[in-house]
Amino acid sequence: MANIIETKAIQVFDSRGIPTISCKIILDDGTEGLAMVPSGASTGSKEALELRDAEKEYLGKGVLKAVQNINNVLGPSIIGKNPIEQQLIDEILIKSDGTDDKSEYGANAILAISLAVSHSASASNGSNLHEHFAHLYSKIHGKEIDQSIPMPMLNILNGGEHANNNIDIQEFMIVPSGASSFSQAMQWSTEVYMNLKKIIEKFGHSSAVGDEGGFAPNLKNNEEALKLIISAITESDLEPGKDINIALDCAASEFYDGKKYILKGEDKIFSSEELVEYLNDLVGKYPIISIEDGMDENDIDGWELLTEKIGKKCQLVGDDLFVTNKKILLEGIEKNIANAILIKFNQVGTITETIQTIACANENGYKSIISHRSGETEDTTISDLAAGLGVGQIKTGAPCRSDRVSKYNRLLWIEEENSHIHLK
Repeated sequence: MANIIETKAIQVFDSRGIPTISCKIILDDGTEGLAMVPSGASTGSKEALELRDAEKEYLGKGVLKAVQNINNVLGPSIIGKNPIEQQLIDEILIKSDGTDDKSEYGANAILAISLAVSHSASASNGSNLHEHFAHLYSKIHGKEIDQSIPMPMLNILNGGEHANNNIDIQEFMIVPSGASSFSQAMQWSTEVYMNLKKIIEKFGHSSAVGDEGGFAPNLKNNEEALKLIISAITESDLEPGKDINIALDCAASEFYDGKKYILKGEDKIFSSEELVEYLNDLVGKYPIISIEDGMDENDIDGWELLTEKIGKKCQLVGDDLFVTNKKILLEGIEKNIANAILIKFNQVGTITETIQTIACANENGYKSIISHRSGETEDTTISDLAAGLGVGQIKTGAPCRSDRVSKYNRLLWIEEENSHIHLK
């Protein structure tokens, strides 16, 4: 296997026009690996630090300092290393930074290298990236993993921090649970999406889209959004609760003031207990099978109530709650809160740590969902990660905007070219 001879990073742009990092790893056999780093809008307070320049250019959002950290410090530290040694390289990067939250050189800088290393190793070895990730899992965790095509969760209606409207819940997703293949799942989902557009326009609402490609109309309340989605499902000759289910990302931290949950769109103020009852009522009335961040990341009592109330009938996903961090996940497991974890590799900063967190979830009976960020690029690494690690679920936006669709298109090719890998 070839060794690393050069690491090069530049500043590029994400799907919102905000700067991010692209990193290229070059090996002595001429092989190259290229990756780009995503960035979130709704972020958890315990995420690894995304280093920004805080200068006049790009309204403080530039990443040239992080780029320089790659080119001048982090990159040179891994010259001569074999890219197949992902864990060793990631440990070098983490040790070089020396902080718990990767704030010295930036989690975005560290992740850019970590991703590019995976791409270069896969290319040099002549394997597909998803196969490489499956191999990495067995090497890091000591156990084999079955690859599978993940069930998509498509954010078709946006609110909260992802849209400039009056809907409090951040994401309303459809889950084509009844599909027998990924291609069928995407057919159903795109038909529901197109019919939802027609219905929204029929009622005189705007069909403009939010950061993740979902429509962002002003509606009376969250329940009206659910009713519109149900109408779009039936209009597509599909059955709600059988062919298509619904998932929510409440992003509750965005409307929590430290004591109460303030739903401006609903014109209501809820205690933790009242929000639990509100969500329980929605689960009873609609085919909702998954709720992400139903409580604020620090409202542990609320999480305990929510888990006790609906944890046996609904997937409860910790995003801001767990931030892809194995240590924090273990604390949640001990408290018996939630039953699933959202996986965003830029929350933790390396591929190795991401795999370790997924392995921890697997060992403790928690489901994992590989996720995009609101600020995405054309990079499709998460598609291969989801398939290679067999997590079974992926959320990467609406079937709209190339930064989202590129992930789905990559999974269509994985399904086409691998007859042994099936929709989970």
